[in-house]
This record gives sequence, structure tokens and C-alpha cells, in this order.
Amino acid sequence: MFFIALIKFKKKARDVVEVGKKVMQNLPEGVKIISTYWTLGEYDAVWIYEAPNEKVAIKLGIEAGEAMQTQTLVAITRDEAMKLLE
Repeated sequence: MFFIALIKFKKKARDVVEVGKKVMQNLPEGVKIISTYWTLGEYDAVWIYEAPNEKVAIKLGIEAGEAMQTQTLVAITRDEAMKLLE
């Protein structure tokens, strides 16, 4: 399953980087980070990642919760969505 996490920092950016490094070095089993972006606007960053299920995705959010607040979306590819229209 694919997930998109919209992230708001709860600490200074330098502190978030340190927490982020720890999280990335200890990802829950089955999580693959596809890409990360720092953004302007309502959210400070975005993670796009793959996890085997929602429970593992929640675990990642809990582990990152020390320094950031996340809103996580479940995503499917455009091709998968188009098949649903057939």
C-alpha cells in the first residue's frame, strides 16, 4: 500500500532533522520510503512511502510523533484508479 504523510514540524527544523534521521534508520519492518520533500505552505514536509498495511503506517507515524505531527493519506496509482472506472 502507498501512503502520503503531510507533516507539520513541532520542533525547530534542526531538531526535526535529528529525529528524522533516527526514524529513517529504524523504519518499521516493510516500510520503504519512496521520497521526501520539504515544502512551503500549510505543511513543512511530505513523505511518500510504501507499507504492507495501515498498522505499519501508523507505527511509522507514532515513531515520528516526537518532532512532527502527521496527516496520512492512503494512495493508489492513477492506473489503479482508472481500472476502478472500467
